[in-house]
Amino acid sequence: MSLVVLLLGMGILMGAAAHTSLAVFTVLAAAIAAWLLGFAVREGIARRHR
Repeated sequence: MSLVVLLLGMGILMGAAAHTSLAVFTVLAAAIAAWLLGFAVREGIARRHR
């Protein structure tokens, strides 16, 4: 069931990305990448302290 929800979410996001300009898409992609990088760094620091 979660795979179906994941695929549905990806379809919605890709459809939304197709209707935005390249500049907006690039800015949003960079923001998501920065958020994921920050999350990975935070998790890495938390694992070292355990």
